[in-house]
Amino acid sequence: GGMSEAPQSETPPSDVPVGSENGSRRRSWGLLITGGVYGTLVALYAVVTPFVLPALRKVCLPFVPATSTQIENVLKMLQNRSGRLVDVGSGDGRIVIAAAKRGFKAVGYELNPWLVWYSRYRAWRDGVHQNTKFYISDLWKVSFSHYTNVVVFGVPQMMPQLEKKLEEELESNARIIACRFPFPCWIPDHTIGEGIDTVWAYDLKTSNGCETKCLKMTPRTEF
Repeated sequence: GGMSEAPQSETPPSDVPVGSENGSRRRSWGLLITGGVYGTLVALYAVVTPFVLPALRKVCLPFVPATSTQIENVLKMLQNRSGRLVDVGSGDGRIVIAAAKRGFKAVGYELNPWLVWYSRYRAWRDGVHQNTKFYISDLWKVSFSHYTNVVVFGVPQMMPQLEKKLEEELESNARIIACRFPFPCWIPDHTIGEGIDTVWAYDLKTSNGCETKCLKMTPRTEF
C-alpha cells in the first residue's frame, strides 16, 4: 500500500452523486481497516514463531517487505513472460498481487499463517483474489515443477539447497528471479537494480550444468 491522500476539508459539490461519496467513505474505511490489520500483524509477528526452514533449522527468514523498487524490478524481469508464477516465501503477498495485476496466475507459499491470511485479505481488497492463491506451506515440501516463473526472496544460507531443488524440478523454459541475494552457482542472464533492490534473473535452459560444476569446486555442506 501507499500513503493515502489527506482528506479534503471542502464540502463536496452538490452535483456529486451520493454513491461516489459512499464509495469514498468505503475506501477510507478499507484503508483504516487495512492499517489496523497490518499493525496487528506486525505486533503478532513479534510473538509468533518466525519462518523457520525445517531443512535448515538454524536459519530463520525474518519478514522484510519488498520495496516498491524491488517489485518494479521483478515486474520488469517478467515482461513478455507467460505461465504460472510462484513466490517462494511470499510474506504479505505484495509480489503475488502485483503479478496478478499484470495478468499472471500467481501463487505464494509462506509458512507464517498470519502473513498468509493478510495476503488473502489484500488480494481480495485489490480485486485479484481470483488469480491468486496463498498456501501455508513449507517450501521444501512443495514441488515447483508446474511453474514457469519463480520469484525467490531468500537468505544466503538457503540458496545452495534451493538452487539444487529448482534445477531438479523446473522445466527448461522456466525463469527464476532472485531478490536481495543471488544464487551461488548459476550465472544470471539478466541483472537489474542495485543494493538491496538488485534482482537477478536466471533462465534455466542457459543455467543447466552450473550446479554440477559448482558442487565439484565447493565442498558439500551438511545441514
